Amino acid sequence: MNAISPRRRIARAAAAGIALTGLLAACGGSGDDGDSSASGPVTLPYWGWANGQEAVVKAFNASHKDVQLKYTKVTDQLTMQKQLTNAVKAGNAPCLAQNTAEYVTTWVSQDALADISQYVESSKDKFNAGSWASAQVQGKFYGVPTSSSPNFTIYRADVFQKYGVEPPTTWDEFVAAGKELKKHGVKITNYAGEDPSTLEVLAMQAGAHWYAIDGGAWKIDFQDAGTLKAAKVIQDVIDNDLNSTLSFADYAAVQRNYDNGGTVTRQISTWQMAGMVQNFTKSFGQWALTPWPTFAGEAAKTPAGTNLTGSVTLVTKDCKHQKQAAEAALWMSTDPGAVKTLASPETGNGVMPALADTSSYIDESISQKLLGTHYDPAKKVVSDSLGTVTTDWTFGPNWTAMFTELQAGWAKVVSKQQKVTDLLAHMQKWTVDDLKSRGISVKG
Repeated sequence: MNAISPRRRIARAAAAGIALTGLLAACGGSGDDGDSSASGPVTLPYWGWANGQEAVVKAFNASHKDVQLKYTKVTDQLTMQKQLTNAVKAGNAPCLAQNTAEYVTTWVSQDALADISQYVESSKDKFNAGSWASAQVQGKFYGVPTSSSPNFTIYRADVFQKYGVEPPTTWDEFVAAGKELKKHGVKITNYAGEDPSTLEVLAMQAGAHWYAIDGGAWKIDFQDAGTLKAAKVIQDVIDNDLNSTLSFADYAAVQRNYDNGGTVTRQISTWQMAGMVQNFTKSFGQWALTPWPTFAGEAAKTPAGTNLTGSVTLVTKDCKHQKQAAEAALWMSTDPGAVKTLASPETGNGVMPALADTSSYIDESISQKLLGTHYDPAKKVVSDSLGTVTTDWTFGPNWTAMFTELQAGWAKVVSKQQKVTDLLAHMQKWTVDDLKSRGISVKG
């Protein structure tokens, strides 16, 4: 949602013919040569794309004589999915691979990941609940969370103050504020036609479950009460012309629009602020943070999915040293030096760690230059948001293919060629049919 780059997905997520029982029962590692009896130093191939990972690998190798990491930098998340797909098919996947939560179920459905629960479950208390949930599928763990995603609204405090508009605390207030700002030629948000994560995260926040496991089948529901509640907010924004429609394909234009005050709010996480700092020239010190808007009468709740998702380090089934791989992944996510390297916007990506206590990292994760006098109050907004992250969202086995289809329909929604509810009805039928075509048991 309002991310640095458009959401892009590989075309197909799961091999046809894999039933749900196979997805959940057949997957997981045998431990091969990964027990404590493995002799001599072992080398674990590790693929990732995040800034700072080379430095973390260097620190790990310097402090471990029996296990060494061999790091390969991949261009980006999309490239990772393609290269990992090819490696899995060839039977030579790396032991460790950086990924994000929406892909975990997809890789489990392809029987690509090792069940490392026995090696990591004792470390549960070291991580926050939202991040901890991101590395598991139906109670089994296939990786270790590396970062979390505190979500909040960043807004142009000077523009709101100029026009006497209060920062919205609910989505109803958000629409009302958008209508008032529209009178002055200002858009309250931007809906990029290629990025339907706006719909996804609002549905998630509203308690929707597009995918759920029901007995021995997947239950699909794109038209539940939560999704329809989210759809109404989005439709109100679009129908009243409260949103810009700038594509992130022209990232510089999007950032200029924010910098010039043409669009004045974003629902984002800490890492996205780096792009604002790097591209703005006019509005430094004029931005402030406020909690993610809630639905009227509901407690604070922020989504945990899409491009706001924290990363995970996955352990593949091809790995012959799964125990050592799991332990290496834990070290990279919990060692103070490693965590600081990845959390810093200077040495890493400025992402928030997945740890239970992230208080010591908040100062570095947000920009005083961007926030000015709003910097100190912003720290509490970030800290509080970590305690409201959704933990019960499930990504389905054909998620990537589904999201590609959703993108096509979302473009028509943003351009007013169809309603959000039309898109949801289409996605309900399309997703059920697609799962059936793959031989996956489905209800919906």
